[in-house]
Amino acid sequence: MTSGTRIAARFAELRAQKRAGFIPFITAGDPDRETSLAILKQLPKAGADLIELGMPFSDPMADGPAIQASSVRALKAGMTVKATLQMVEDFRKGDDTTPIVLMGYYNPLHAYRVENFVRDAARAGVDGLIIVDLGPEEDSVLRAPASKAGLAIVRLATPTTDDQRLRTVLDGASGFLYYVSVAGVTGTKTFTENDVKAAIDRIKRASDLPCAVGFGIRTPESAASIARIADAAVVGSAIVSRIAEGVHTKEPNNNLIDETLSFCRSLADAVHAARAV
Repeated sequence: MTSGTRIAARFAELRAQKRAGFIPFITAGDPDRETSLAILKQLPKAGADLIELGMPFSDPMADGPAIQASSVRALKAGMTVKATLQMVEDFRKGDDTTPIVLMGYYNPLHAYRVENFVRDAARAGVDGLIIVDLGPEEDSVLRAPASKAGLAIVRLATPTTDDQRLRTVLDGASGFLYYVSVAGVTGTKTFTENDVKAAIDRIKRASDLPCAVGFGIRTPESAASIARIADAAVVGSAIVSRIAEGVHTKEPNNNLIDETLSFCRSLADAVHAARAV
């Protein structure tokens, strides 16, 4: 399977199975490349339907304290954009079906050179990009070459996205739409289920794109509540916080990996069973 087709294929599978998808987020290289790659490789067995992989950046302004700290750990361990793409390539040696979407900021891509980045990302097996500080009015610099390389541009909608803005967000979006369930940075607030449902209903009236919901999902119970109303649930801060706990308590790497994957499995089980109850 090639980049650009995995996302559509996976959401088609989820629709056929009448269930939502689980999308875990980890930061590439957190707390080090070896540990991070071990977690990444085992996420599908832990129930991940798609994977969001963060590219560490020194000024992650859209992220809360937990993911900011994960970027700091990864950068201190020597992680780079090139090394992140190498992680994806290593993952693809054993898994050619699980979609991987890279999340990050535009500055590192600009420094890498956009044309080179999308070429190398596609070759590595990346399926889509979420570049949080590049709005729809500005992302043609990335969207055009990404489209040629077969990479989806996943756009963000928020509680403050009105109908007019939603049309702009959807124009040129591909892969899926990422709905940010709360206003603010990652990992700092919780969502209201009724508000999220109303937002998803409004988005579905405007687009056929699958809609994933993230921000504020910290427990299997909250993941299940999202899975009942959205096409996928994204969990990030709660997962990287588990990694941080293992680092701070100086757990052996095997324990850190096992505990992180066990938590992911509990989230995935809740998401996958949500519509059966």
